[in-house]
This record gives sequence, structure tokens and C-alpha cells, in this order.
Amino acid sequence: MEYKNKTVVKSMSLLNLFLNHERLTLNEMVQLLQAPKTSVYRMVGSFQKMGFLQKDTEGKYFLGLLFLQFGQLVSERLNIRNVVLPIMKELRDSVNEAVNLIVRDDDDAVYIEKVDTSHPVRIYNSPGRRAPMYAGACPRILLSFMNSKEQVSYLHRVQLQPIGRNTITDLNELKRVLDEARERGYSISHSELQNDTSAVAAPLLDHTGSVVAGLSIAGPTSRFSSDNIPDLINRLLIAAHSASRELGWNGLNAPWRIPNNSVLK
Repeated sequence: MEYKNKTVVKSMSLLNLFLNHERLTLNEMVQLLQAPKTSVYRMVGSFQKMGFLQKDTEGKYFLGLLFLQFGQLVSERLNIRNVVLPIMKELRDSVNEAVNLIVRDDDDAVYIEKVDTSHPVRIYNSPGRRAPMYAGACPRILLSFMNSKEQVSYLHRVQLQPIGRNTITDLNELKRVLDEARERGYSISHSELQNDTSAVAAPLLDHTGSVVAGLSIAGPTSRFSSDNIPDLINRLLIAAHSASRELGWNGLNAPWRIPNNSVLK
């Protein structure tokens, strides 16, 4: 049986109140916890001395700056690549296609990790490769979920150049595809960055709910038929959900719609 220290559990219950409340009085904490006032008073006093809680002039408590320091350290030490790589390998094993991880760097998308397929016929993508964010499913998923102001600025300054035979070079068509990807939570591409290749991509979220990376399944178009693309998308979205949870996402306001019969981690 799992052992839990009761004092620690009670203390965490008190701190968890501030996930949904910015400021609370002592009496409000007592009511929410349904705990003895003396017990809550002692916990609050200890947290205040340690810097976990602060008190304003109206007698209300709020989270102290110590949490900001801890949060910054967690953010700095969290390596997206290391966190997501095991999930990428699981996804690759389930679909036997290449799986890519991509992040934004100014106006480009940069591939930072790849796990390859066992198929002898495969596509070329390696860590460090750059691509414009308007071309290809994985780069474009970053553009799709960019905040509206940044996206408008990007679209205003970018020149849409053909790369593959299906690269989108019409601005209105690109806007339509971006809106579509944002609405359904994933993007699809065929022969945009490289002829006769296809990809499906989904966004990855961090602890703030912001999109910090893109995850994609990519391979020769001959293996991306209308029959198997729905299954690839479903498996991709499950992986994106799991990876995002590992990156600290709280599970709220998901950009994906995953069938109820799918297994989520």
C-alpha cells in the first residue's frame, strides 16, 4: 500500500487552493478545506515564513515569489527533446513511420529530433534541418497555433516560395488551411517540402498551455492512403496528448478531438 505523510498531504491541499483562487483569507481557506482553523493557521504561518505564501494589506494570502523561482528552474531544466523522445519512439513503433519533433526559431521551423522507420524507403529529415513555417504539416502546425497578432505579422512579411509541387503559395489558401488546422487540432501535407512525401502533425503544449513544439508522422505518400491516414492522425493525437502532459500541460482546453475509445496516458 502506498504510504502518504498526512501532514504533507494536508499542506499540499492548502497550496492547491491557490490553483483556482488568486487570493484567500484564512477563514476562506478553513471553509474550503473543511479543516480546524488552528491547523490551517499553523500551516499558513509556516508557508508564510518559508516564502511560499505572502499576505496583502487586506489580510488575504497569495502565492509567494518562491514559486516563481521554482517554476523558472523547472522551465529551464525541462528539455523538450528528452521528455518527448520516449513517446516519439512508442509512436514510431506503433505506425512504423518516421516521427519528427520541431520547434520555432524566428521565422523558421527547426527539426530537433527524429526517430526513423524500419522501411527501406524513407524520407530525408535530420535534426538541425530548417523549413519555412508555411510549408509542410509539421512546420505549419506551429504557424497555425501562433497567436493572431504574430501570425498576421508573419504572413505580411513572408514570401511564399514553392518548394515541393504542392507548396501553398497563395496567401488566401494558406490562411484557410491554417484556420482549418487550428479548428481540428492537426495538419496534413502532401508533397509540400519534398515531392511524393506526406505528413500529419499536431501541436505540443507546455505548462502554460502554449504551443511549444510540433510532432509529426512523415513518410512516402504511397504509404499515406485515405484508408490509413485517419488511424495515423488518431495515434498522433494520442501521442501529442501524452507528450503535452509530460511537458506540464494541465489537460484543459485541448486543441485536439480524440475519439472516446482511444487510450490516453
